[in-house]
Amino acid sequence: MAAAIEGLDPEIGAVPSVVSFWPHPREVLFGETRLRLDLPHEKLSLLGPLGIEQLVLVPFTKELAQLSAEEFADSVLLETLQAKRIAVGTNFRFGHRRAGDAELLQRLAHRRGVDVRIVEIVEDADGRMSSSRIRSALEQGALTQAEALLGRPYRFQGTVVRGRGLGREIGWPTANLQVDGRKFLPGLGVYAAWVQLDGAEDVMPAVMNLGPQPTVDPNSPSAVEVHLLDRNLELEHRELVVEPVHRLRGQQKFNGLQELSAQIGHDAEAARQLLRNPG
Repeated sequence: MAAAIEGLDPEIGAVPSVVSFWPHPREVLFGETRLRLDLPHEKLSLLGPLGIEQLVLVPFTKELAQLSAEEFADSVLLETLQAKRIAVGTNFRFGHRRAGDAELLQRLAHRRGVDVRIVEIVEDADGRMSSSRIRSALEQGALTQAEALLGRPYRFQGTVVRGRGLGREIGWPTANLQVDGRKFLPGLGVYAAWVQLDGAEDVMPAVMNLGPQPTVDPNSPSAVEVHLLDRNLELEHRELVVEPVHRLRGQQKFNGLQELSAQIGHDAEAARQLLRNPG
């Protein structure tokens, strides 16, 4: 992104922007469900500190997918979006059947006097730092690895909704989070986590369960439940931002609520110690 913004003449009236498709092309073309690492509002909040002023979501349709590379560059990037400078990665592909590449875009834009900067893909010792590697790390509950690939902690947010109240009955009140169904979540299990309440900067330690409730109801759908450590707050209808830090264990079925409560106690203490001494 710095390549697109650096040295840009303010006199040309360009607005630093990121352009993305919505929904994901594979959803439209192949009917695949593609969960997002960052939803649009999350992406915009991350881009702001980098100097990006707007996120442009181009509606992806089957008609758009039929445009040739030349048609897409001319009608979408250069005419509709009025691009003044473009930055893309070396692996950038566009147009029908991904026929266009970064070099073609550079030639097409040059005809209109638009500069295209081709940026090298970032790699580490294990190869290209890609969204598929981030997803794989999250699925395995490897939050440290995911953070290293993202360059920031992984977070998600949701609204607290009324649950069964079972957690309170067994001594461990939980906030049941309603999370946007398009958000990619980590693998099932129990996590130590940090929680922010209603956009506040302060974080609170917590233990989080992500998944169904096999002890209570084996047929229950997957849920996100958060227990604040050493806090007793009324959370219903409030917004929580959750940063899972470490996967404590996988999903387990216990022989009754007493055994479940005892295990939650162990989980809470493990989370408390880990968050107190992250090193």
